[in-house]
Amino acid sequence: MGFDRSFSAGVALRLGAIGATMFALVGSVSQSLAATAILSALLLVAAVASLWAYVRRTNVEVARFVQALMHGDLSQGFSTGRRGGGFEILGRQLDAAIRTLRDERAAATDAGRFHAALVDEAPVALLVIDEDRVELVNRAARKLFHTDAVRIADFAGFGDDLVAALHGRGRRLGIVSIDGRPQRASMLATPLHRLGRPLRLLAIQPLHNEIDAVEMSAQADLVRVLTHEIMNSMTPVTSLARSAASLMAAAPADLADARMAIETVARRSEGIMHFVEGYRAFIRSPVIHPCRFAAKGWAEEMGRLFAATPEGEGAGLTVSVAPDDLMLDLDPDLMAQAVLNLMKNGAEAASGAGRSPQIGLTIARGAAGIAITVGDNGPGIPPDLTNDIFLPFFTTKATGTGVGLSLVRRIVTAHRGTVALRHSGPDGTSIEILV
Repeated sequence: MGFDRSFSAGVALRLGAIGATMFALVGSVSQSLAATAILSALLLVAAVASLWAYVRRTNVEVARFVQALMHGDLSQGFSTGRRGGGFEILGRQLDAAIRTLRDERAAATDAGRFHAALVDEAPVALLVIDEDRVELVNRAARKLFHTDAVRIADFAGFGDDLVAALHGRGRRLGIVSIDGRPQRASMLATPLHRLGRPLRLLAIQPLHNEIDAVEMSAQADLVRVLTHEIMNSMTPVTSLARSAASLMAAAPADLADARMAIETVARRSEGIMHFVEGYRAFIRSPVIHPCRFAAKGWAEEMGRLFAATPEGEGAGLTVSVAPDDLMLDLDPDLMAQAVLNLMKNGAEAASGAGRSPQIGLTIARGAAGIAITVGDNGPGIPPDLTNDIFLPFFTTKATGTGVGLSLVRRIVTAHRGTVALRHSGPDGTSIEILV
């Protein structure tokens, strides 16, 4: 308002001067006053020029302000320090508008960076589909797929379920093949618009770890109930069998067969009790204490531990770590227990097939994390049993308990990792731990 009043007063003053000089010019011409007429004409020209410059100055400042907005240049200043006519007020107002726009742009830029960081750090893989083009928009997506694919057809190697999700909408559960390993995943496709273009946002959440954890929790609950019931039933049987065996020890010789039968029952019942106690220990979830250590030294120690076991005696062992300075962030003792179980199982499988055991231990950094692979030269696992080898109580050995591989899975899951059968055939088996 201050500028409006000052500007209007300045224009009115100059218009008044123009009117006065015109009146003087007309009067001097009518009275044939040549000198006065010339002076009046000069004053009229000066008054018109002053009005033109006065109005133009405002137009120039406003035009400079508009140009600054058009080019996004918010560093311009409009406070000229000139007095009169309200131009200092106009300059301050234009500067205030520039500061407001600059602050709003800074806030929008900061908010954009914040939202970009949120998207990039989100644990769910996010993909944007624009017609047939696919963009991996955050770190989780790049880590999951580690590919330069840009078209939907390029993702065919990750499985038909993923391709269907890239084409479709809504939520679905499916199998996504990551590094050649099928993983269960939840996929949600949501329609979006950007600059008027229809897009789709696909969120992919692998469920392998979560499902494994739930599955093992259910298995532990089942084992807990079964062991409780078995212990309740077997405790009195074991006690009575032990008492009967003690009484039969003093029985006459003609009752030798009965004594042997009672002693057999006592031994067998005690064996069952020890067996159940072993499963009780199995249901306790392992508590990990991770620390950082060198993979090479740990792998060499694993070789020495394996060589000291009955299964490792006389077995060949190859250890490979890449790179040499690879560091691991794991519980070294629990992971050693898991890896040693795999190495011993591999040696037993090869020996059982009449082969000289050859075990390979490989630790390498890959795109999906650290891979610890144990391979053997055994006969392989029958195809119809490959999905069952990590189930508790499942075993293909006559004297096996079915705890070993299930315990491996529990230890790996406690590390937020996965364990899977990587290869199985007549030339051997390899199992990979990915953490």
